[in-house]
Amino acid sequence: MKIINIVGARPNFIKIAPLMEAYRSRPEISPLLVHTGQHYDEAMSDLFFRQLGIPRPDLNLEVGSSSHGRQTAEIMKRFEPVVLEEKPDLVVVVGDVNSTIACGLVAVKLGVKLAHVEAGLRSFDRTMPEEINRVLTDAVSDLLFCTEESGVRNLRGEGVGEEKIFLVGNVMIDTLLRHRTRAEGSKVLNEMGLSPKGYAVLTLHRPANVDDPKIFSGIVEALEVIQRDLPVIFPVHPRTRARVAEVLTPERLSALPDLRPVEPVGYLDFLKLMDESRLVLTDSGGIQEETTILKVPCLTIRENTERPVTCEVGTNRLAGVRTESILAAYRQVASGEGGGGDIPPLWDGRAAERIVEILLR
Repeated sequence: MKIINIVGARPNFIKIAPLMEAYRSRPEISPLLVHTGQHYDEAMSDLFFRQLGIPRPDLNLEVGSSSHGRQTAEIMKRFEPVVLEEKPDLVVVVGDVNSTIACGLVAVKLGVKLAHVEAGLRSFDRTMPEEINRVLTDAVSDLLFCTEESGVRNLRGEGVGEEKIFLVGNVMIDTLLRHRTRAEGSKVLNEMGLSPKGYAVLTLHRPANVDDPKIFSGIVEALEVIQRDLPVIFPVHPRTRARVAEVLTPERLSALPDLRPVEPVGYLDFLKLMDESRLVLTDSGGIQEETTILKVPCLTIRENTERPVTCEVGTNRLAGVRTESILAAYRQVASGEGGGGDIPPLWDGRAAERIVEILLR
């Protein structure tokens, strides 16, 4: 069985790693790895591939950055000849980035079966580009692998046949559990002068948060209060670097001595940073899941989440994007309210194995 596996952005690397490992014990599967080049930072991509033990891509389409429409079109244009030449039995896409929908569309238009890993997640917010990618990819997929029960319910509600839907667990958690011990050896806390449970971690990259100066300034006002209590380590996403510089001017940063913008870090260092933090503030989907496993309080700086299980049983809470709502959520965490958190069903490190078994069946 020839399977083309698609990665395009760094979250995809984390999701594809356990699948590539699971294929190794199945000689009847011939996997190819295609990197679209959607995230084109070579140093960071290479670092993630090395740390996660992912084989070097068989092909890199090198599409680079562009608008959503141009980037999606360029991926389709470059991926179509690959499918025509390789004649795969199946294309596997993960997550919700432009590479996911672009390669999925190429596959189904050429009559190739399509599997979507992380299917069924819904924020019900159509202003999010990722939501459009999720809905459309699920609509054309032949096999839908869900991380949580909400995904199964959503797909059923959209009329997807039961024979296509599989609750398998979470491949991101496979990767976390596999590398957590290695991450414990990271020296990142020493390098940054941090003490365990004595700091917070912040990530922001969603256009709705960082491209609107008014909303971003409101978030920064909340951070101004939080950084008085503990340092806030802020690895700045490449996409948002210019926006951050516009709002966090040198003058404003000088008034926020413990809000610390830093360069992006590798997977193991970031896992260590999260694991030892007092809390995490984020607008990322995957980090909501990772903090649930790590049992670290997470404030999601959004009005919605496509991963409701992290709020229902995990350590995540929606904090909104207004200064007052973020600070209210922060004070709840600071007072010890909530805490704990259970592990969602099947988040046990074996999701990739279940997916491969289903593909072979």
